[in-house]
Order: sequence, then C-alpha cells, then structure tokens
Amino acid sequence: MRVVVLDYGSGNLRSVERALQRVGADVEVTADRHAALNADGLVVPGVGAFAACMKGLKSVHGHRTVGTRLAGGRPVLGICVGMQILFERGIEHGEETEGCNEWPGTVERLEADVVPHMGWNTVRAPEGTTLFDGMDEDTRFYFVHSYGVRKWELESGGTIAAPLVTWANHGCDFVAAVENGALSATQFHPEKSGDAGAHLLKNWLKSL
Repeated sequence: MRVVVLDYGSGNLRSVERALQRVGADVEVTADRHAALNADGLVVPGVGAFAACMKGLKSVHGHRTVGTRLAGGRPVLGICVGMQILFERGIEHGEETEGCNEWPGTVERLEADVVPHMGWNTVRAPEGTTLFDGMDEDTRFYFVHSYGVRKWELESGGTIAAPLVTWANHGCDFVAAVENGALSATQFHPEKSGDAGAHLLKNWLKSL
C-alpha cells in the first residue's frame, strides 16, 4: 500500500515513516497535495499546540486535502495532535482555535493531578474494532499529551453506522481513538508504541 505522511511542519515524521515501512507500507513524506490525495492512505501526525498545528495544516491546504479524501471515502489516519485537529475546536491557555470539524467536540486540558499524561497506558476498545483487532485488553500504548477530548458529542442515528470510540483514563476519561468509516485517529503514538503500535498500523493498512 502507498501511504503519504503529510509534512506540514509538525509531527514525528521520520518515526512515523519508519513505523509504516516496518509493517510493509510504501511511504512518502511530503506536503504535495496531489500525492496526498492519490495515496492509498494518508497519515496526519502532529505534536505541540493545537493552534500551531492548524496553522501549519492550512499552510499546505491539508484541511482541504483531508476533507476531499474523506468525501471520496479515501482513508485518513490522524495521530496525537493530528487526531485532535480533526475535532471542531481546541482550547489552550484560554485561546480557542477552529479545527477541521470532521467531528463535533472540544479538545481541552485533561483534568488530572499530573499533566502531561506521559507514558504507557491501556485503552478500552469497543466491539467490532478494526484498529485493535487481535489485541489483549491489557495492551499498552505510548501517550504524550496535556489535552484531549473528554466528551464524545457526535449523535448517531439513522442508517449510518456509529463511529467506534476507544477510551483511556488519566485522571479523567478521554478519547484515545476513533474509527469512523474512512477516518481513523489515535491520541497515542503508534510509532512509539513498539509491537502494539506496529500491530495497530498493520490493521489500518489491511483496511485500506
């Protein structure tokens, strides 16, 4: 599978590239919109502040690229802040920034005694998951973040399948991953999560 890792000035680009290559993907790291639109899969990484990531994403028209791919049912995977910017808005230090608005919801500071949430943690994946297929409940993934989505706000109904939401806890529950048709995302870093992260990325590749 041909996968583009979107280079918009944020994220562990080379680590993500190596992790995807490890599980058999043909990977290109680029900001080129044509390549991003036409790849079998697009990965949107991200580290740092929500506002800075959105600014960088817009500078390469990444928000439009994501929207165009999803409109055509083309898979996208967001990682860490690359997941957060898929939501409606982010609030950091009192500043509110508009996200890609693929999902309603707010990225806000975690309610925990120790922030950032840094290190290994388990997740609670729902039945029917593709990303976590074949993994034990005690499988751990590597997190580094101070902000997250504490409330899932998308109301589901009708004939469209509800998104599969995976949760984790650090002082409070927060969204650890989402599977929503062609759009998937993880708050943790698969590329830093060893064999567990490789398993998840392989599951994602199989779904392309």
